[in-house]
Amino acid sequence: MADVTLPTAESPRKTGIDSVPDPDIRLAQDLLFFAYRDFTNAADVILEELGLGRAHHRAMHFIGRHPGITVSELLSILRITKQSLARVLSDLVDRGYVAQTQGLDDRRQRLLRLTGAGEALERRLFERQRARLAEAFHAAGPEALTGFRHVMHGIMDESARAWVDLGLWKAKVKSR
Repeated sequence: MADVTLPTAESPRKTGIDSVPDPDIRLAQDLLFFAYRDFTNAADVILEELGLGRAHHRAMHFIGRHPGITVSELLSILRITKQSLARVLSDLVDRGYVAQTQGLDDRRQRLLRLTGAGEALERRLFERQRARLAEAFHAAGPEALTGFRHVMHGIMDESARAWVDLGLWKAKVKSR
């Protein structure tokens, strides 16, 4: 029989953030940084050819996932300044990737949708990143996918979890 050391009053079982040793946290940081670098690089090549950047890609991603999203909602997701988003949206509208319409109830609202060209570009960017994710998920197995989702949910703040899990965007888009 294997020796098992149970926690005592002098050596209590670690829980919460103290239960994961710093070297494991540091490795997780390294993995996140390198994965982000390589994941975004898959799309960066296409974006660079078009003179676009990652901010354009992030905006197109969320506009494509949530047609009819308001500028205000996009600002809250991206957490960038109004000035930065205005520059990005201006580029995307001028290039014919995004269309803006007035809100039905509030004419001051601007509702955003991808155009046909925007959908094609967003799909092209998605396919590059999809290939990288699909390969990693396949290699890791289905249990790893569940674990990955749990870890990513744990990293996100409450508003991001609500947006993803509760589908807050669905109710808002349906009401337009």
